Amino acid sequence: MNVISTTSARQKRRVIAIAAVALLAAAASIGAQAGECPADKVVADGKGQPMAKAEPAKDVTDKVVTATELAKEPVAISGRLFRARRLDVGAGGVVPWHAHADRPALILISSGEITEYASTCAVPIVHKAGDITAERNPTQHWWKNHGTTPVVIYSFDLFRVENKKDEHMM
Repeated sequence: MNVISTTSARQKRRVIAIAAVALLAAAASIGAQAGECPADKVVADGKGQPMAKAEPAKDVTDKVVTATELAKEPVAISGRLFRARRLDVGAGGVVPWHAHADRPALILISSGEITEYASTCAVPIVHKAGDITAERNPTQHWWKNHGTTPVVIYSFDLFRVENKKDEHMM
């Protein structure tokens, strides 16, 4: 790898890290907003949308855009990758049921509209382009594109290095 491509890769990771921190700050500074469970519909984990109604993965691709091993960064968080992924969800596509007990994430809906079915919300949550949402413990959920156009989602998460694969895409 030459110096130019290494520098470009570092710059790309730095820009993504700054964007993720900005997303986190924006999400933390705003109360209830579009793309979140309404305050009066938040319920205890397991009392919201049931896993039994979840659909299997369908017409979804999940690509890691970049990742940084945090043990090698000044924050020195051992065993974690700070990852940026792009999920493309086709019309009628489904991101299958998965949990965030040990993998917090920030999600940016880049284009389209998609519905989330969460274990901690009594009603489905509609996310539109430009929405940012936090995925945290104890959230378990699945997503479905009920529209006729593809949806693009960017996910920034803290992934455990020892995990060989993402179980949520099974």
